Amino acid sequence: MRAGRLKIAPLKVLLTMNYQLNFAAVWRDFDTLLAGLGLGLELALVSIAIGCVIGLLMAFALLSKHRALRGLASVYVTVIRNTPILVLILLIYFALPSLGIRLDKIPSFIITLSLYAGAYLTEVFRGGLLSIPKGLREAGLAIGLGEWQVKAYITVPVMLRNVLPALSNNFISLFKDTSLAAAIAVPELTYYARKINVESYRVIETWLVTTALYVAACYLIAMMLRYLEQRLAIRR
Repeated sequence: MRAGRLKIAPLKVLLTMNYQLNFAAVWRDFDTLLAGLGLGLELALVSIAIGCVIGLLMAFALLSKHRALRGLASVYVTVIRNTPILVLILLIYFALPSLGIRLDKIPSFIITLSLYAGAYLTEVFRGGLLSIPKGLREAGLAIGLGEWQVKAYITVPVMLRNVLPALSNNFISLFKDTSLAAAIAVPELTYYARKINVESYRVIETWLVTTALYVAACYLIAMMLRYLEQRLAIRR
């Protein structure tokens, strides 16, 4: 009986709490939250662009006839994909200065996020390249295009249209990963939310508004990318 009362006690405490929501502190600094959200979107856009270049090069390397290129790409993908992104952020930001390479926090984070995105996009692009019919390459060569021209004008454009849904998912995931930039004091949304939280002690209000901003941004991104997918989809 006594054990039962002890289990119910915390429940009674929660029910009898007279916590009143007060969003005044959050609304007062809402413009800084929006600025942080904007920076997060910029970080994600730049990183996905660089990551696409890295991923495309590594995908071609994985499908190359040269063993050294395949091995290099395989090591890169394996190491990056099996290392937590927070560890990569801290490694690049704090370890590189020990080697004489000093980077500001924003460039450091962009490099980390780009390498991280590139590793995942490598597999996405590799799958997309493997799915392209061999007849397209042969048709390109038949009309006089060179091997690299076939890749640039036929293979890559068709592959990008095929992998656009996966690319969209990676972008949304990458945008959410920008919240980890707060670990090295990059002034994005989570950084400002933590700052408001510490200064005002309004924990519930701060993180409720932050969550709503992330959800709204991800939803809008998903809607825009879905529209783009429909416009660029190959009609069958």
